[in-house]
Amino acid sequence: MLQTRVIPCLQLIGDSLVKTVKFKKPGYIGDPINTVRIFNELEVDELCFLDIRATLENRNPDFDILHQIADECFMPLAYGGGVKDATTAQRILSIGFEKIIINSVILQRPDIIGEIAAHSGVQSVVASVDVKKNIWGKYQVFSQDGTKKEDKDLISWVQKLEELGAGEILLTSMDKDGTWEGFDIELVRQVTNSVSIPVIANGGAGSIADIENVVKQAHASAVALGSMVVYQKKGLGVLVNFPDKEKLSNVLS
Repeated sequence: MLQTRVIPCLQLIGDSLVKTVKFKKPGYIGDPINTVRIFNELEVDELCFLDIRATLENRNPDFDILHQIADECFMPLAYGGGVKDATTAQRILSIGFEKIIINSVILQRPDIIGEIAAHSGVQSVVASVDVKKNIWGKYQVFSQDGTKKEDKDLISWVQKLEELGAGEILLTSMDKDGTWEGFDIELVRQVTNSVSIPVIANGGAGSIADIENVVKQAHASAVALGSMVVYQKKGLGVLVNFPDKEKLSNVLS
């Protein structure tokens, strides 16, 4: 097991696996169950699934596909998308997922973090924060799959999430999502310097060097990978894969 977690973060729309670029143009990747089987064989330490349209489309999580994923998967699982209340979160956890990722609902019901944590522990709650730079270079917080700009100061917001009881923060750069250009180091550094809970850097990974940079330069506690684990290389076809663990261990030690 790697000391720094390197987590495939897979996007769903219902029961289909997809991948976006800058939160747009979701391209079809394949069947999530077959993908889970491949990651089982690759002995990945943890998997994350995000139904990226569930909240925007005001629908519940697809519990059928979540059951299938949990039944097939050998490693710890996290899920986000369409979680509207603690009851829904508890149902997902009872299926076999270890962590619930929540984003938009926190803005309407911040107490949901404490409600889930009271039942399942703070380690089960991951607060997701989607961030995009404006034309002046200021980081702005978005919700509803990146469609709604929130009147939130980024640093104050992540500190509030920690105060509310989140166990981790999944920090996604909308500008970097699916680009293979590397993480937004400054964004991650600002957040890791502002909170004491683990921060998962997401958006932009294209190489092992990118992973090393965000961990060593920005102090990310974990790294989420999207395009890098579902495509052969940038511009090439679908290939579910995972970086060489020995190489990862060498750069992250």
